Amino acid sequence: MSWAYPLSWPELTALLAFLFLYVGYAVRTWRLAAPLQQRGWRLGWKLMLRLTYFSLLLVALLGPAYGLTQQPVRTAGKDVWLLLDVSRSMDAPDVSPTRLLKARAELSELINRFQADRIGLMVFAADAFVQCPLTYDQSALQLFVNTIQTNLLPVGTTDLAPALDLVLARLNATPQPVGSPPRATALVLVSDGEDFGENLEPTVRQLTRSSVRLFAVGVGTPEGSRIPRKGGYVRDANGRDAVTRLEPKSLRRLAEQTGGQYFELTDQRNEFPLLVNALNRVEGQAEQVRTVSVADNRYRYPLALALLLLGLDILLTVKIIRP
Repeated sequence: MSWAYPLSWPELTALLAFLFLYVGYAVRTWRLAAPLQQRGWRLGWKLMLRLTYFSLLLVALLGPAYGLTQQPVRTAGKDVWLLLDVSRSMDAPDVSPTRLLKARAELSELINRFQADRIGLMVFAADAFVQCPLTYDQSALQLFVNTIQTNLLPVGTTDLAPALDLVLARLNATPQPVGSPPRATALVLVSDGEDFGENLEPTVRQLTRSSVRLFAVGVGTPEGSRIPRKGGYVRDANGRDAVTRLEPKSLRRLAEQTGGQYFELTDQRNEFPLLVNALNRVEGQAEQVRTVSVADNRYRYPLALALLLLGLDILLTVKIIRP
């Protein structure tokens, strides 16, 4: 036998409260009966009755389960690609503790919200590669997210095109069953928006034709910050400290052209909950029916017996003090 819910402090608190109140009630009744030369022993069988049905109610609440039943589960899943910028500018501390660490924490929370969907992870800077292919394995994906650093790729300026082209290549390489619609696909692009690449329009047109919706998350602040490195800060071509700032324009345009939305993660604003809501509204198009084995919850039996004993307790009265 297994239990659907563990015995936790609310149930223990309710049990202790019942015992405390009932003992107080019994002591009060015996004190009232003593001056009248009477006993309160008739209260004993009521106590046993009430302890029995209260315990049965507690058992029903915990959900006793034994035996396995086969149940079909119908899902309409979607594919979500997480595209994370790992250029040196993501080490900027204008979003505490850094842009990258804050984005990693929020992506971990996002992954936990989509247990029924396949999620993949790509990292990019001047180039891009797949860190984790599409998977239902949440634990493996979390491990990849938590180990991302800005030194995963060679030092270079940020270019959004390689990441988007890699997504398109993955989409084109995925075979689709004959007669079934393609799985809905959403992209979550997390970057500070600094794009030093070439024209993105051809790639965006291909994404639009593929019915892929891109949700962009701008990380950083308009004021910006210097980029730390070992022994100081990154310097520009003139020898001065380079300052990186949030550039939302290109990210917002990408989201609008693909039917997605733009969100921000700054030192004052966290719109990741809005992103989660937007992804929830992307409905999966390929329905799957899987048969899973589930433990049969038998809470009905202790609940029915408890209600029967409760009714008996109400109907039967006991006179403790007689005139």
